[in-house]
Amino acid sequence: MELTVYNIKGEKTARTVTLNDEIFSVTPNDHAIYLDAKQYLANRRQGTHDSLEKSTISGSTKKLKKQKGTGGARAGSIKSPLFRGGARVFGPHPRDYSFKLNKKLKKLARVSALAYKAQENHIVVLEDFSFETPKTKQFAEVLSALKINGTHTLMVCPETNINVVLSARNLPRTRVTRVSDLNTYDILKAKNLVILESSLGEIEKSLGN
Repeated sequence: MELTVYNIKGEKTARTVTLNDEIFSVTPNDHAIYLDAKQYLANRRQGTHDSLEKSTISGSTKKLKKQKGTGGARAGSIKSPLFRGGARVFGPHPRDYSFKLNKKLKKLARVSALAYKAQENHIVVLEDFSFETPKTKQFAEVLSALKINGTHTLMVCPETNINVVLSARNLPRTRVTRVSDLNTYDILKAKNLVILESSLGEIEKSLGN
């Protein structure tokens, strides 16, 4: 697949780039995408939730009423889950939600996500640029020139450019990431994928065969 390189003014340059077929033209594997996205979200969970059960809640151990003759159900503890302020049954406790996936499957998932973006024509190749100082307005003007402002956008840079990152930080539905931090979930979440020209070579190194 061949794409035209754009500049930050939204104009087509005289250069074109050819996307690697081993990455952007593969048949997507939906199950690999599902597992990788599931792992990403699971690993982000803190798992610090906790609840009080009957053995840990504070309260009197006195029997509330006599066993028989009241016409009601038996009640032996104020800490029963049946009463207001009582314990919780089978409540959550701290746990680790993370799980492992092998590297080949995670690689297949990222390649599949990129292939979907290529099929949908939602990839824009942008020539390398930088800002002298962080300016949110300038970054917004770049998105507006590319006619993708207001949509979920993920910009992929070859390395951390602090001025570009800070310029995009306050824009809703916009994120800047490095090639090394590129993950399946972020690719799928974004409607448009803006890849800096020099990032394509880094993507081929990390995901190509």
